[in-house]
Amino acid sequence: MASMATFIAQTPYPHHSFPKKLHTHFAPTLKLSLRPVSTPKTRQRLRISSGLIEPDGGKLVELFVPESEKTEKKREAATLPRIKLSRIDLEWVHVISEGWSSPLTGFMRESEFLQTLHFNSLRLDDGSFVNMSVPIVLAIDDAQKRQIGESTRVALVDSDNNLIAILNDIEIYKHHKEERIARTWGTTAPGLPYVDEAITNAGNWLIGGDLEVMEPIRYNDGLDRFRLSPAELRDEFTKRNADAVFAFQLRNPVHNGHALLMTDTRRRLLEMGYKNPILLLHPLGGYTKADDVPLTWRMKQHEKVLEDGVLDPETTVVSIFPSPMHYAGPTEVQWHAKARINAGANFYIVGRDPAGMGHPIEKRDLYDADHGKKVLSMAPGLERLNILPFKVAAYDKTQGKMAFFEPSRAQDFIFISGTKMRTLARNKENPPEGFMCPGGWKVLVDYYDSLVPADSGKVPEAVPA
Repeated sequence: MASMATFIAQTPYPHHSFPKKLHTHFAPTLKLSLRPVSTPKTRQRLRISSGLIEPDGGKLVELFVPESEKTEKKREAATLPRIKLSRIDLEWVHVISEGWSSPLTGFMRESEFLQTLHFNSLRLDDGSFVNMSVPIVLAIDDAQKRQIGESTRVALVDSDNNLIAILNDIEIYKHHKEERIARTWGTTAPGLPYVDEAITNAGNWLIGGDLEVMEPIRYNDGLDRFRLSPAELRDEFTKRNADAVFAFQLRNPVHNGHALLMTDTRRRLLEMGYKNPILLLHPLGGYTKADDVPLTWRMKQHEKVLEDGVLDPETTVVSIFPSPMHYAGPTEVQWHAKARINAGANFYIVGRDPAGMGHPIEKRDLYDADHGKKVLSMAPGLERLNILPFKVAAYDKTQGKMAFFEPSRAQDFIFISGTKMRTLARNKENPPEGFMCPGGWKVLVDYYDSLVPADSGKVPEAVPA
């Protein structure tokens, strides 16, 4: 994937009440206003500005130990109780340490945990709010709690006992799993992927505190060069003279409908008066459920999309978002949007059922398909972010390509679902010409071909990213 590197930067409690009336902040699709937002009454108008949006809290958090202090920190860590991190725990250290969750400075203490669960936001010292919709917590069990004893600090190590970080001024509190699951997912039904992976068998205690991270997190999987931090992304946007950044998150291969949406968004921003809008194509790179296409294959597919000219590499930055995936619908999509503010994005594209999934035990979607974009338009702490709802794209039989759906001639369109796309790829069948660039489709076919069929003839589930 070396060629794709040319498209990507290479970088060595006072009382506060909410307003009675909530104002939405959708970016309108027609008659776009060029006037800036100055009062809540005009919050729905798009904002024209010359610089990158400020991170939440006004300053980007970075939690790495200075080179001059590393030797001493390692000596200190050798005397501390140790907590071994899971892969998902390590991904959260990555997220926190680079500032994706700014202004958070470590794993959540109880007050932050409760504010996140019940308000989807954190209150700052000045009484203002920033959005925070998913708990970023570290679980420990009874034995680890006893081992910590009266210590106010712990060392965090990876599966090979390498020192990752020191957690300071710790607070240990009860891990109320049912409350956490119910508030985050809106259900406690069995079969929620993240719950099964990271919560059900986790410890009954949570430990919060401030992080000091020894080194930037690396996975040595050949993709680290694509994992740009918020600071690195901001540098890249500045280098490209971006006056607007619009973010598109995905955990699936890019088809031409996605590309149409992204190129049309840039066209709209240019019509509004922006001179150089830059697309942040930002695939999720943390934990995903087993039947999602693994990150390595998705990145290969994204490379082909750029090579084939479906997206313009001059106006596109491809990078990996390190967060684990919850599949928590309207709750989680707020986290996805908030994190992109910290990376410099002032526009966020949102589509049908963002961060959603099928109900784990019933034959229906877990969330209403429109609730994600509606919640984003009202979410406290996201007022500065312009929300760009998807236009619906489908395959237009009359044009032989992906186009925006027109209800007046619905008979001319075919909707190719993700399930249908995966079935075609597994069977080595081609989709209609114009659905996906040929190079990108071949990567998808090669991925499913790489899965050795089980004795039953069924393709086994993929390994999580």
